[in-house]
Amino acid sequence: MVDWQILTNIAAPMLALVFGVWINRRFENRPVLLSHWGHVSSFNYQQGDGTTGVVNTHSVVIRNAGRRAATNVRLSHNVLPANFNIWPAAEYQVKDVPNSGADIVIPKLVPGQHLTISYLYFPPVTYADVNANVRSDEGFATPIPVLLQREHSKWCKVVVGTLMILGTVSLIYGLFEVGSFIAEAVSNANGRT
Repeated sequence: MVDWQILTNIAAPMLALVFGVWINRRFENRPVLLSHWGHVSSFNYQQGDGTTGVVNTHSVVIRNAGRRAATNVRLSHNVLPANFNIWPAAEYQVKDVPNSGADIVIPKLVPGQHLTISYLYFPPVTYADVNANVRSDEGFATPIPVLLQREHSKWCKVVVGTLMILGTVSLIYGLFEVGSFIAEAVSNANGRT
């Protein structure tokens, strides 16, 4: 038999915590700067006169997932290749940093905006030599590791999320019942002696 009062006493704080975190994240008025590496590639090429060479390329994607504009977004570089492209086009400046490389400074990244910075460079420079970090006046960007995976439909995500919550509540209730059973068994054993 299910003791609904115990179940609600356990579930209510958990749901309040999840809901509170969601509300805080949803309506917090701050920029959330995210960055991730796009593809890293190396190409062998041959020119018309028969000479060959190697060209390397990679991209970095930055996005403001927050609710406020990120200001002075800086992409720091150990080595800034001469050939880079920002898409979609955005205002930027290149600033040299003493005893370091150079920064690409983007004055403002509005909420929801994302930019892809693509680099083209030649050996011996590799992708590890190019980028250092991404930051803004509000703080450092959170690097997001990206894996290729299938995107599930919204209804599938809702069903899986609901099942996960129900499973968690059931597990906690089951652990509480096991604890109550053990406590009762210990109490009965102590009462007999």
